Amino acid sequence: MTADRKKQQAAQAALAHVREDQIIGIGTGSTVNHFIEALAAQKLRIRGAVSSSEATTARLKTHGIEVLDLNSTGELDIYVDGADESDRQLRLIKGGGAALTREKIIAAASHRFVCIVDDSKLVEVLGRFPLPVEVIPMARAHVARALRRLGGHPVYRESTLTDNGNQILDVHGLSILDPISLEQAINQIVGVVTVGLFASRPADVLIVGGETGVVSMTA
Repeated sequence: MTADRKKQQAAQAALAHVREDQIIGIGTGSTVNHFIEALAAQKLRIRGAVSSSEATTARLKTHGIEVLDLNSTGELDIYVDGADESDRQLRLIKGGGAALTREKIIAAASHRFVCIVDDSKLVEVLGRFPLPVEVIPMARAHVARALRRLGGHPVYRESTLTDNGNQILDVHGLSILDPISLEQAINQIVGVVTVGLFASRPADVLIVGGETGVVSMTA
């Protein structure tokens, strides 16, 4: 079974967590795109969506789904998004699509975070996927030096600007045994907007598409 088909299965399964008349948060990436297609096809009467990126906003509008401002909606019932990695405690690495800051904001504002992935994203220890860090442009070199002191090898993601106008450092060479502590340490570096570790606020449900179908995990 292809990775894309596994993603489709996970995305379809996430619809079971969505109720009519909800406002839902929607993330960014290839697996989320499948979720948007499935949501539109099922014609659930949600009240609207809060989007984590300009790309997701455009896709939602194409399907006639109203995009709302988080400042106006209040807390959200549910947030659906993918991940670049997840461990079995549902702690995540996100940010491969450079939308990590808005994703983290929506996750924090949501009562329930449903993460959808294919089985290649499930790992025992986070860090195989380079850890994205969004930084203020003038602080990039300063933040990179601090990340090296933490044991990582930061690489500037050239030709990439986030929707917030910031830059991304991808940190290689980490084996993240204590994700919460590392998340806190990186977020304390002056010039960091946020780090793509979702450990202090992990997923509540992880839906994994695999060769034999879909498996749901809870923390």
